[in-house]
Amino acid sequence: MNPVNILDAHLDHTRRFFEAAPTTSSWAARSYRALLAHYYNLSIPPNTSVLEIGCGAGELLALIRARRKAGIDLSAHQIEAARARVPEAEFHVQAGAKLVLSGKYDYIIVSETLNFAGDAQQLLERIHSVCHADSRLVFNYYSALWRPVLQAARWLGLRGPQPQSSWINTADIRNFLSLAGWQLLAIQPRILVPVQVPLLAALCNRWIAPLSTWFCITTFGVARRAPMAPPARTVSVVIPARNEAGNIEAAVLRTPELGAGTEIIFVEGNSTDHTWAEIQRVAAAHPERRIKIMQQPGRGKGDAVRTGFAAATGDILMILDADLTMPPEELPKFYEVLARGQADFANGCRLVYPMDEEAMQFLNLCANRAFGIIFTWLLGQPVKDTLCGTKVLTRAHYEEIAANRGYFGDFDPFGDFDLLFGAAKLNLRIVDVPIRYKERTYGTTNIQRWKHGWLLLRMVLFAARKLKFV
Repeated sequence: MNPVNILDAHLDHTRRFFEAAPTTSSWAARSYRALLAHYYNLSIPPNTSVLEIGCGAGELLALIRARRKAGIDLSAHQIEAARARVPEAEFHVQAGAKLVLSGKYDYIIVSETLNFAGDAQQLLERIHSVCHADSRLVFNYYSALWRPVLQAARWLGLRGPQPQSSWINTADIRNFLSLAGWQLLAIQPRILVPVQVPLLAALCNRWIAPLSTWFCITTFGVARRAPMAPPARTVSVVIPARNEAGNIEAAVLRTPELGAGTEIIFVEGNSTDHTWAEIQRVAAAHPERRIKIMQQPGRGKGDAVRTGFAAATGDILMILDADLTMPPEELPKFYEVLARGQADFANGCRLVYPMDEEAMQFLNLCANRAFGIIFTWLLGQPVKDTLCGTKVLTRAHYEEIAANRGYFGDFDPFGDFDLLFGAAKLNLRIVDVPIRYKERTYGTTNIQRWKHGWLLLRMVLFAARKLKFV
């Protein structure tokens, strides 16, 4: 698959699913939707205009009290049913991630659509186009803790089939909102009993749920727009490359121009294939791009990154692994985070969206999740994926980290922990940027699971002594 069309492929798959789906839900689903509408109506004044993103057949929108209502959905089949169910509303066949409407709305509802979004960040960014200065985003997303219950409901016929969904938690939601230029105003888990059982539902959902938030099926939130005025800044993309000859030209072709100008810096690292010759060839074949090439003096990715950063001239420094499992097309997300001042350090995160089947082995996935938990505790900031190769920071902040490297010492052959620990020591704001992790299409990984895993554990213990036990 052409990585440029990752989002389109996801949308097409989801569209086909809902084109074949029924337009009338089961009793249990309608009961649950009535509960959602109850809480939405508590937040939305009746004299306002409302747009629902991913409205489906209009079952929720029909229960919303508003002066003017509209909905969008990527399925024409569902929209046809919505028009019949809510004739007073206007509807459009569109995907939220590609939203194009002319009007402005007071409230925008995103009900559980984020769980199915191909690119949740882009969806939230597109919503700005239908907002005025006082618009509010209201949303809910279901808890991953309820997945076994929801699966059981499917087996019992109480819930229809659903497309593949993301594992989104409250920390991810806060991060997505921040990355997309929203300020979270309130967030509240709701609903312990998702069907309207007389007496029991009212008792549990009204009185017990606020005291048992961990066990609620869904969480509601309200957000407002944050100011967004990104200045143009120059960028240096450093690409360490060892035995990656088959990916070199694709790295150049797929890396977009960012900000006020982008330079690409290849740092070849003791390859045993023809990577260095290919780097030389590609640099000569693409004079239209600003490409620097060099060979690292030492060994390890960390040494290659430091060599590339030392030669960089951009205001913003990026690391892109030459295996391209982090699609270069995702780099604009990292640029915007830094340019807008939303973070001092943007860290790629592979553990939110579903990934390609062969992209990461199960034991590696478990280790990555474990390291994320440990590092969140170590750094005092939420970091879900410490080992994603793409990390982005300003050159000024990198120079501060380099100047203070003596506190930790030159202990990290990978470069990831050197940057993360240095950023934490300088009290920089670290923000995860979720990306879709792809399978490698050339060569084999340079990671040795057990040897490097033991080394990573030693580095964690070392950092704990420097950051926590001081």
